[in-house]
Amino acid sequence: MGTIHDFARRTGRSEDAIKLVGVTKTVSPEHMLEAVEAGVLILGENRLQEAVQKQEAVRWPEHIQWHFIGHLQRNKVRSAINRFQMIQSVDSLQLARTLDTQCRNADIRMPILMEVNLGEEQSKVGFHPKEVESRAREIETWGNLKLEGLMAIPPYCENPEDSRPYFRRLKGLLDRLRQNGLQLSELSMGMSHDFHVAVEEGATIVRVGTALFGERPVA
Repeated sequence: MGTIHDFARRTGRSEDAIKLVGVTKTVSPEHMLEAVEAGVLILGENRLQEAVQKQEAVRWPEHIQWHFIGHLQRNKVRSAINRFQMIQSVDSLQLARTLDTQCRNADIRMPILMEVNLGEEQSKVGFHPKEVESRAREIETWGNLKLEGLMAIPPYCENPEDSRPYFRRLKGLLDRLRQNGLQLSELSMGMSHDFHVAVEEGATIVRVGTALFGERPVA
C-alpha cells in the first residue's frame, strides 16, 4: 500500500505534516514499547481504565504523548485530564463543558479536537456538521480548552475509496472554519485500511492500529 510519507509526498506535502497515532486498544505494554522504539511517538487509547493500567505497568519514555480517542464519559474526565496530552474525541458540548471545568480546577489547558458525526448516524456520537462552527466559537471563548481541529470516524467502508467523500467533507468543513477566522490546524481522520486516502485528502493525524500491531480479538 505504501507508507504515510509516500502518500504525503505524492500530494506535495511534507512527510512531517502528518502525525501517526498508534491505536493500542488491547495491545500489551511490551508490544507498545516495541512500536515506540521503532519510532511511534503518540499512543492512542479508547478506554481510560485500560490506559491507566498500561501507563502504570512500565516506565514510558518522557517524550511519548498519549491521546484519548474513544468516547469519554463525563464522570471520568477528572482522571483523564491528568493522563492524556490531547482529547481527540470531544463529541458533545456537555463533555466539553465538563472538560473545561475540570481543567480549570487542575490548572490545565487541554488540547482537544471536536468529533464530527460525518455520516449523521443516529447510532454514533459527535457534533452534527451544521453545528460545528457555532459550537467551536463557543468553546473558543472558554479558558481551559485549546481547540486545535476536527476528528471523525466515518461509516465503515470496505473499499477505502468510499471513505474519500467523508474525508473531503471534513477537510472542507475545516477549511470553512479557518476562512471564517477560527485558528484550527489539525484534521484527525483515517485508520489502518484507509489512512492513505485520508492523507491524500488532507489528514494531519492518522490513527493506525491493525497495520502496526496486527489483528486483535474483537472486544
